[in-house]
Amino acid sequence: MSCCDLAAAGQLGKAGIMASDCEPALNQAEGRNPTLERYLGALREAKNDSEQFAALLLVTKAVKAGDIDAKTRRRIFDAVGFTFPNRLLTSKEAPDGCPDHVLRALGVALLACFCSDPELAAHPQVLNKIPILSTFLTARGDPDDAARRSMIDDTYQCLTAVAGTPRGPRHLIAGGTVSALCQAYLGHGYGFDQALALLVGLLAAAETQCWKEAEPDLLAVLRGLSEDFQKAEDASKFELCQLLPLFLPPTTVPSECLRDLQAGLARILGSKLSSWQRNPALKLAARLAHTCGSDWIPAGNSGSKFLALLVNLACVEVRLALEETGTEVKEDVVTACYALMELGIQECTRCEQSLLKEPQKVQLVSVMKEAIGSVIHYLQQVGQEKQKEPFVFASVRILGAWLAEETSSLRKEVCQLLPFLVRYAKTLYEEAEEANDLSQQVATLAISPTTPGPTWPGDALRLLLPGWCHLTVEDGPREILIKEGAPSLLCKYFLQQWELTSPGHDTSVLPDSVEIGLQTCCHIFLNLVVTAPGLIKRDACFTSLMNTLMASLPALVQQQGRLLLAANVATLGLLMARLLSTSPALQGTPASRGFFAAAILFLSQSHVARATPGSDQAVLALSPDYEGIWADLQELWFLGMQAFTGCVPLLPWLAPAALRSRWPQELLQLLGSVSPNSVKPEMVAAYQGVLVELARANRLCREAMRLQAGEETASHYRMAALEQCLAEP
Repeated sequence: MSCCDLAAAGQLGKAGIMASDCEPALNQAEGRNPTLERYLGALREAKNDSEQFAALLLVTKAVKAGDIDAKTRRRIFDAVGFTFPNRLLTSKEAPDGCPDHVLRALGVALLACFCSDPELAAHPQVLNKIPILSTFLTARGDPDDAARRSMIDDTYQCLTAVAGTPRGPRHLIAGGTVSALCQAYLGHGYGFDQALALLVGLLAAAETQCWKEAEPDLLAVLRGLSEDFQKAEDASKFELCQLLPLFLPPTTVPSECLRDLQAGLARILGSKLSSWQRNPALKLAARLAHTCGSDWIPAGNSGSKFLALLVNLACVEVRLALEETGTEVKEDVVTACYALMELGIQECTRCEQSLLKEPQKVQLVSVMKEAIGSVIHYLQQVGQEKQKEPFVFASVRILGAWLAEETSSLRKEVCQLLPFLVRYAKTLYEEAEEANDLSQQVATLAISPTTPGPTWPGDALRLLLPGWCHLTVEDGPREILIKEGAPSLLCKYFLQQWELTSPGHDTSVLPDSVEIGLQTCCHIFLNLVVTAPGLIKRDACFTSLMNTLMASLPALVQQQGRLLLAANVATLGLLMARLLSTSPALQGTPASRGFFAAAILFLSQSHVARATPGSDQAVLALSPDYEGIWADLQELWFLGMQAFTGCVPLLPWLAPAALRSRWPQELLQLLGSVSPNSVKPEMVAAYQGVLVELARANRLCREAMRLQAGEETASHYRMAALEQCLAEP
C-alpha cells in the first residue's frame, strides 16, 4: 500500500474514527446500516495490514463524520481489536515518503476512539500503553505539523479518559505520566494547556502519589507558575490563584516560590477587588498558611503590614458572611478566612520573633474578637440537623483556637455556647469515624474545591481541650461544663486516646497532637481535683481514670522522650490518690504499689550532684533528662512532691514502701553531698515536706534517716520540722 493510501486510511480520523469526532451518533432506530455492517465484516476478515487499511477506509466512507454512536464504536473495536493498534504504536519505520510518526498517529487515533468507552479506557491493553503514550507528549517534531498536533490531541484524550476511570490515576502515575505532563507544560509546545489541565486532575485525585513519583518535575512547574503569578498584570493572575494551591507540595515549598507567591498576593489583596477576584487569593493565602505557617511572609515592615492586611480582610469576610441574613454563606471562602485568622492568633500570641508590632497585635485582637463573636452567633443558630456539616466543624475549630489563648473576652457569649459545644463534642466523639471524615472535609473546604490540604485534628474535642482547660479554672464556666457532663466525656476521651499509646500500638506513627491532647486532659483534671474535689470522689468515671493512671505509669516513666506526659500522669494520680485514698484499689494492691514506685522514680531522679571546677563541693543540678524541659516540668514536679506528701499519712503502707525504695536515704545522701547554698529554698521546702511525713508515719523511716546523718543534714539546711521529728524516739 502506498503512502497515499496510508494517508487516505488515516482519514479515518477525519471521517469518523478519530478521537476528536467520536461524538454520540444519529441512532439507527430501525436497525443497523447494512453497508456499514458489510464493511465491518470485511474488517473482521482482513488477513493483513493492507486489507485492514482498506477495510477501515471503506468503513470511513460508510460512516460520515460524527455518525458513530457507542454501539457502532464498540463493533468497530470488536472488528479491529488491540493487536493492530498495538503494532501501529510500536512501529518504528513508516512507508516510503511518509512522516515517521504516521503509523503511531493512526494507532493513537484508534485508541482514543476506543477510550471514549469507559470500559475500554480501563482495559489492560490500554493501561499498558500509558508509558508509550506519555513519551508522545514530549517527543520533538515540527510544531506546525497538523498530523503531529492531531496525534498529541488524541494522546491527551486517551490519557484523560484513563484518568476518569476508578484506578486510572494510579496507573498514570506509575506509568510516568506526571513527569511527562510536567515536561510538556514547561516546554510550552502544542497542547501544553491540556497537560496542565490533566496535571490538575491527577493532583486532585492522588496528590501524595504524584509528589512521591515526580517531585522534581512538579516543583519545576510550581516555580514556573509562581513566577508567572508574580509577573501577571492581567486577569490570568486570578486564574493562577485557583491553580496554585494544587501545586503546593506537602513538604517544603522552595523559598523562591514563596517570595513570588507572597509578592503576587500582596499586589492583588492590596487593590480594590470584587469578591470573585479576592476569594481565590484568600484561599491561596490560606493554603500557604496551612503549609508554611508564617514562614512565607517576609520579616520587616512590609511583611507585618501584609499579615495585618490578610487577617483584617479575613475577619471582615467572616463577619459579612455570618452576620448577613438571607444570604448563602460561601463556606469554602469563610473556612479559608478561618485559617488566616488562626495564623493571626498564633502571631499575636508569639512573644519572640513575631512578625507583628505591638500596636498591630492590639488592633488585630480587636477585629478578631468581633469576628469570633460572629462565629459564636452562627454556632448558636446551628440545629441538630447541621451538626455533622464540615463548615460547623471548621467554625468550632477557629473558636477552639481563640479560646486556647483568650477566654476573658466574650465570656458571657462563650458560657451561653458551652452546652452546645459539649453536646457537639460528644456527638462527634460517639461517632469517631464521622469526625475523622469531617476533619478531611474541612481541610478540603478550606483549601480548594478539589484538593485536600494538610490534615486537621480528627475530632472536635481535641480542638476544645485548651480552651476548656482555661475555663475549668473559672467558677461559672466550670459549673456549666460539669452540669453538661463534660468531665465524664473527658474521662472517656482520655481512656480512648490512651489506648493509642498502649503496648501493641506503634506510637512512632502517632501525631504529636495525641500526646498533647493527653497532657491537656491531665491539666483539666488537675483543675477539677483542686476546684471540685467532691466531683472526683462521687463520679465513677474518675475511679476508672485512676485505675488507668496506676496501670500505665510504671511503663511510661521508662520510655524515652515521654517524661512530660509521665509527669502529668504521676502528678494527677498522686493528687487523685489523696481524694480516693479509701478506695480498695489504693490499699496496697500490686497496681497501687507499682504506681507509687513509678511516681517515686519520677520525683527522685530530677536532681543530681554535679561537680564544679575549682570547688571541693558539688552543687545540686537538674538531671540531663529533666534539664531541657524543666520550664514545663517544674510546676508539675513541685505539685507532685506536695501530693505525695499528702498521701503518706492517708496510706499506711506507703512509708514502708518508700523506705524499701531507699528514696529517703538517697535524698538525704544527695543533700549531704552538695553545697546547701546551691539548693533553692523552694527545693528545701519540698524535700523537707516529704521527709517529715515519712518520718512521722513510720519508726523505721526515722531510724533509717538518722543512720543517714539526717539530723545533721536537717541542721545544715535549717529544716527545723525534720530536725524536731528525728529527735523524737
